[in-house]
Order: sequence, then C-alpha cells, then structure tokens
Amino acid sequence: MDALPFLATNRREPKPRTRGLTEIRGPYYTPLGKRQLEDVLETMGRWIDSFKFGGGAFALMPAGAVRELIDTCHRYDVTVSTGGFVERVLARHGRQGVEQYVAACKDLGFDTIEVSAGFISIPTKDLLEICQLVRAAGMNAKPEIGIQFGAGGASSAEALESQGTIDVDAAIDKARRFIDAGARLIMIESEGITESVKTWRTDVPAKFVAALGAEKLMFEAADPDVFKWYVTNFGPEVNLFVDHSQIVQLESLRSGTWGTIDTWGRIVTL
Repeated sequence: MDALPFLATNRREPKPRTRGLTEIRGPYYTPLGKRQLEDVLETMGRWIDSFKFGGGAFALMPAGAVRELIDTCHRYDVTVSTGGFVERVLARHGRQGVEQYVAACKDLGFDTIEVSAGFISIPTKDLLEICQLVRAAGMNAKPEIGIQFGAGGASSAEALESQGTIDVDAAIDKARRFIDAGARLIMIESEGITESVKTWRTDVPAKFVAALGAEKLMFEAADPDVFKWYVTNFGPEVNLFVDHSQIVQLESLRSGTWGTIDTWGRIVTL
C-alpha cells in the first residue's frame, strides 16, 4: 500500500509496462553494489523497468558481483542490459569475440544486449546480424541509434563538433530497419541532441517520434533539464534512460506529485 493511498497521481501502467518505461544507469560514474541497489529497488523498484551497466562496467567486476546485481534486479521485476559494450568487443575481437560475448552475457543472466556503434563504422546489416545472434541466444537486442559519431565517451562538445553529425533521416531509416527486423525498442543516444552540444537539437527527437512512434523509442536523458523537457513535450509516458540517482526526481515529474515552477501541476494524464 502507498504511504498516502488517498493521494491522486497520474495514471501509470503496472509492470511489465509498454510505455512510460524508465531505465536506470548502474555502475559507471560511481560504483553501485548490491546493498545500495537493494535500497534503490526496495524504495523505488516499481517505477524502474530496466537497469543498464554503463561503459562495460561489468567487465571490471568479479562475475559473482555481476550476478548478484542481476539477481537483485530480477527479484524486483527489473530487466538488465549490458549497455553498448559490444562495439568494444567487436573492434578488438571480431565476430568470434562477439559470439563469445553473447554467450558470456547469457551465462551471467543478462536479459538485454544493447547493440551500439558510437565509436566504430560498421554496416547496418552487420549490426542486424549481431541482433540476430542475441535473439538466438534467448535475449533481447536493443539497438542504439545516434546522430553523433564518437558518442558515448563523455567527450567535449568541441571534440564531438569536429566529428560532425549523421543525417537525421538516415538515422531514422537505420532505426526503422531494426524495428522491421524485430527490435522492440530503440535507444536514442543523447550526444549531438541534448548532450555535448552548444545548442539542443530539439527537432531531432520530434522527427524520430513522428516517424517511428514514441512507444518504439527510449531517449537518453541523464540530466534533470533534459528529462523535464522530454516529459513536458512528449508526456509522462515517454520512455527515458536516466542515472540511478535521478529516479525519484523523474518519477515525481511523471506522477505529477512534484515539479519545478514551470511544471508544477502541469504534467497530467486522463
């Protein structure tokens, strides 16, 4: 029972949800062990749909510790994603390494392998083949699409600007190929849109939503101003990826229980 059962809040689908999904980042900017994760999930677990390891953090951890984090998530009906580490494996170890990686992730208990190519140039057909390998192993493949080459490494706006951006229509076409091939959800990388840019490209999320539908997309929004913008513009049921430290602030905004001066009482559902 809620602490304030009489309090009216915005309607939210129960888990397993199909919209209003929240993925939280696990260890990357800070370590996160099973005891801290247990606290997060014990208090806010019903609002968390998935847990993602950032930057291949699990590659630096003992296998037992990784399994403990994954098992803890599963107890709270939270699925677990690798994040986009497959491109690191592919760049150094080729196809055989990717096959070993997929098998190892299955053995560790992962539910989802994110398929990204932020730092490498690879044909879309090869990324589709990696997705097939993941699904054949019984896991969900979540492709990541971005418009900024070099995304995912906390590079400066100046460094990324020198790399240029990918045509938005081409990025949408790539996402559509993944969806047509069976992808349930596409992760939209924030670099080039709201992160490491001098001016936000707010036109880009709007084009993705218009072309593919918000229910097929999850937006990286690990900054309060960014996830506030997404909720304000696309509604409280937009799918978002945030840091684990931001789950309470995000869910307060989604539910309409709290907000800033420009969102107070304005985020509503029917």
